[in-house]
This record gives sequence, C-alpha cells and structure tokens, in this order.
Amino acid sequence: MLSYWRQYLAISPFYLVFLVFSFVPVFYSLYLSFQRYDGLGTKQFVGLQQFEFLWSDPVFWLSIRNTLLIWVLSTVPTLFGALVLATLLHSVRRFKGFYRIALYVPNVTSIVAVAIFFGAVFSNDFGLVNAILGTVGISPVPWLSNPWLIKVVIALLMTWMWTGYNMIIYLAGLQAIPQSVYEAAKMDGAGPIRTFFQITIPIMRPIILFTVVVSTINGLQSFSEPQVLFASNAANQNLGGPGQAGLTTLLYFYQSAFLDNDYGYGAAIVWAFFVLIIVLVVINWRIVQRGRKS
Repeated sequence: MLSYWRQYLAISPFYLVFLVFSFVPVFYSLYLSFQRYDGLGTKQFVGLQQFEFLWSDPVFWLSIRNTLLIWVLSTVPTLFGALVLATLLHSVRRFKGFYRIALYVPNVTSIVAVAIFFGAVFSNDFGLVNAILGTVGISPVPWLSNPWLIKVVIALLMTWMWTGYNMIIYLAGLQAIPQSVYEAAKMDGAGPIRTFFQITIPIMRPIILFTVVVSTINGLQSFSEPQVLFASNAANQNLGGPGQAGLTTLLYFYQSAFLDNDYGYGAAIVWAFFVLIIVLVVINWRIVQRGRKS
C-alpha cells in the first residue's frame, strides 16, 4: 500500500479541502446547535434549549409547511414532465441532440438569473404574464403577493430548472431498454399505453427511485429562489415575501444565523431539517421499493 504513496499524495488535496471545508464544519455545526453564540462573544452551553425552542417556534413550522408545499408542487410535475419528455424524445429520429441540449440548458443556467427573470415575468404590475392576461380581458393576478401563488411561482421556477436534468436521466434509461422487449409486446397486442405502464415503468423503476430521492433532496433545499425573488438581504428582511408565504426552512436558517447572528439556533434549525430530509427520503425509498416488490 505504501508503494502507491505518490498516487495518494496526488489526490490528497481534494480530501484535505473536503476535511477542512465540509467534514469539520458539519460536525462543528452540530456542536454549535447546543450552544448560544452570536459569532463574536463567548459560547454558552445550553443543552437542548435550542431544540426545545425550535419545537414551539411557529415561524419554523411555517417554514416547514412552505418548504413541503413547494416541494410537492415542484417535484411531481418535474418528474412527470421529465418522463413524458424523455419518452417523446426517445421516439424522435431527427434533431435529437438539439432537443437534449435545449431542454438541459435551464439546469446549467444561473439560478440567480432565472429567479430574476421569473420575478420580472410574474411581476404583479408589469409582468409579462399579466400583460398577456390583460390582452384577453383578465385582470392582473397577484402572483408575488398571494400566499398560494407565491408558492406556485417558486415551484414553477424549480420545475423549469430541473425537468431537463431528470429528462436526460430518464432518456438514458429508456435507451438502455432492448428494442426486442417492445417488439415482443407489440406482437402480443400491447398498445402504447399498456406498453408504457407494464413494461417501461417497471424496467425504469430503479432510475425513477434515483430521481425521486435526488429531487426530494434538491426540492427541500430551496433557498436562492425565494431569496432572489423577494430581494431578501440585511437591508430588506422581508424573507419569503408578503406573509412569509415563500419562507423556506433554509431561508429561515439564513435569517437566524446570518441576519440575527444567532448561530446556535441556526445550527439547530439546519440539523432538525436534515433529519426531516432523511425521513422523507426513506419514506420515498420504501414506497418505490414496495411498488417494485408488488
């Protein structure tokens, strides 16, 4: 093993950077969650008091509800739309490369730029969507002031960004299915819909499980979308828009730690949220696996 010391030395910078900037901060944040600390003064050990306050904090539970609603509103249409687009693209004979690039571009576009664009398009007063609705006699819709519509706009933004990513993964899975399987189904009299649900979906189940898990993790970590949409910063602490309808859990963590300088409580928020993500991932895993066994 020591004979490979040059190779280990070559890859050691990555592990050193990971150790210093990822591994150590993660466990330091766990340590902070049991402290009262403003970033400058002396740390004071408070035990589970941060988590006890978290349990009774109405803003924390509001952020959890907002996050879960946005996650559902974005993940379901994202995965369904990605599977439909992948199926359609799989049957295309010409310009397949162009379509793949065009649908994947939103995922590599800066999320800040996309959020600014959506903020302009769905603006209450001068937005493109309301301008189009006005041409057909529909009064302006309060996209960025109505509590439910705020969540819809954030979910649409996330759907637009992640549909292409999941579509590429589904397309790769579809291309791995032998054509002979579809030919055999066609000879047995199976139509397109029956073939899709009884052949394509069961074979694609492991890939669908992967996208569900990844989409769950990504969807629950929404932060930049509401922050940029509502210009949340130290000077404007209107986090999540009117009524905090777009206040996600990570945005609340940002407010507690970096705007209110309560690093201990911020750490408690993010660790409680981490546990929630793990629980939801396990639930999704079990649901998909149960469907696979049945």
